[in-house]
Amino acid sequence: MARAHTSVRRRAGVLATATAAALALTGTATASAGPPGSAEPPLSGEAPGSAVTRPFWPTGPMEQAGPTVPAGLLPVPASGRSKAPKGHDVSSHQKSVNWEAARAEGARFVYIKATESTDYRNPYFSGQYTGSRAAGLLRGAYHFARPDRSSGAKQAGYFVRHGGGWRADGWTLPPALDIEYNPYSATHKCYGLGKARMVRWIRSFSDEIERETGRRPVIYTTTQWWKQCTGNSRAFSSSHALWIARHGTSRPGALPGGWRYWTFWQYGTRGTLPGDQNLFNGSVSRLRILARGR
Repeated sequence: MARAHTSVRRRAGVLATATAAALALTGTATASAGPPGSAEPPLSGEAPGSAVTRPFWPTGPMEQAGPTVPAGLLPVPASGRSKAPKGHDVSSHQKSVNWEAARAEGARFVYIKATESTDYRNPYFSGQYTGSRAAGLLRGAYHFARPDRSSGAKQAGYFVRHGGGWRADGWTLPPALDIEYNPYSATHKCYGLGKARMVRWIRSFSDEIERETGRRPVIYTTTQWWKQCTGNSRAFSSSHALWIARHGTSRPGALPGGWRYWTFWQYGTRGTLPGDQNLFNGSVSRLRILARGR
C-alpha cells in the first residue's frame, strides 16, 4: 500500500494485474460528492447523527494458498475471480490521478489515504476523493496506523475528522485501517507494542470508528504481520472485513486470525491502474451492498 508520507523506501513489489476485464458498473455517476462528514439526510428510521451498526457479511469462499509466481510473470486470479471487480489504492505519491483513464482501464473502486497518526493529512485527498467519485468509482478512505504515537481512539477521531467518515450513499466504502510493519524502524516492526497491547489498540480504533460512523473499519494487513504482532488474534474476524495484502502469488493464501473470507486483495504494487492493484471478492452489486451497509 502507499504507506509512509516521508521518503521511506517502499518494499519491493511484483508486477501484477488481473487477467480479465472487471464487470462494468451499473448506472452512471452524477455530480461529485464531497468527502464524508458533509451534511447528508439520515437513513430511514435513523436519528440524525446516530451510530447504527451495519451488518457484516462474507463475500465468498475462503482462498487457499497458491503457488508463488516467478518474478515478471502475471498471477492468475483464483477460479471464479477472473471477473472480480478491479480496484486500486492511492496516496499523495500518485498526486493528481487521471480517474477517467483509470476507469477506462477497468477500475471500479479505489481506497485513498487520508491520514497517518494524528499529524499528517494527504494534501491531495480532497481532489482524489471527489475526482474518483465523479469518474464513477466507488471510493473509501484509509488511515495508516502509528500505534507508537497515540491511542487507537485518538487516531480514529483524527481520521474521521479529515476524510474517514462514511455515508450510506452507495458510493462510499467503509473506512479502512492500514495496520502493517513499521516502515520507520526495522527493529520495532510491531511499533514497540506487545501482542495484547496491539489487539487493544486495534479494538480502540475500531470502537471509535463505529461510534462516530456506524461502521466497523475494513482491516488491511498481511498474514505474517498479524501473526507476529497480534498473536494471530481472532478478535476481529467475525465483525470486520479483511483487506489482505499478498503480492506475486496466484491467490491470497492462508488468511490470518480466524478470517474465513477475504473482501479485498491487494495483489501487486504496479499494474494498469495508478498505485497498488486490488480485487474485490464478489460482484459489483455486492460491492455496492458493502458501500451501502445493508
